[in-house]
Amino acid sequence: MFMGGSPSIPVLVTVPEVKTYAELRGKTLAVDAVTTGYAFVLFDLLKRNGLQPGDYRVEPVGGTQARWQGMRERKYAASMLTSPFDLIAKADGFNVLQYAKDVYGHYEESVATTRRAWAVENESRLLAYIRAYVAAVEWLRDPNNKDEAISILRKAFPQLAAEIAAGAYTNFLGPRGLAPKGRLDIAGLRKVLELRSEYGRPQKTLADPSRYYDLRYYEMAIK
Repeated sequence: MFMGGSPSIPVLVTVPEVKTYAELRGKTLAVDAVTTGYAFVLFDLLKRNGLQPGDYRVEPVGGTQARWQGMRERKYAASMLTSPFDLIAKADGFNVLQYAKDVYGHYEESVATTRRAWAVENESRLLAYIRAYVAAVEWLRDPNNKDEAISILRKAFPQLAAEIAAGAYTNFLGPRGLAPKGRLDIAGLRKVLELRSEYGRPQKTLADPSRYYDLRYYEMAIK
């Protein structure tokens, strides 16, 4: 990891008839795969609210679009979704139970990565990438660019209603959203490792986030 990334804002969403954690007991929940970070967030949120693994079933379904479609078809009672699917779901009467970042304070779900050997051999390219990304983040964070940013989003995703696109912009610019200048959230990495240590199988304690990142390129790029 050499830089933070674009957050996808993981959030637990339930079908309209399920309004509480307790009502998930005995239900089937959709995950992308049982070994991913989002699944571990789901397991942890359920545990924090009194549900143990035997109290519910999980089914690996795939990406966010597939999980959302399965919920719309009532195959699954809940899943971790990402923005703007949280806004689409809420507009359709589904329930947004909890955002992961609201629970943890820090959670780093998306980062920029490369092989260490490639970084050494392609330093100028990597620095250019970081500078371009940081410039894009700061452009997006400038409130003067709000209307243009929403317009760009709707051109890329014409199926988004105007209010959903505006809500996505607010999400990504709010406290759950993009870190200023694409900074890596080390506390967020610790939370990722903590969850993987608890819910990953085979179980293994992962406690040192510094093993997985090298910020020298980022620091060089933003000087």
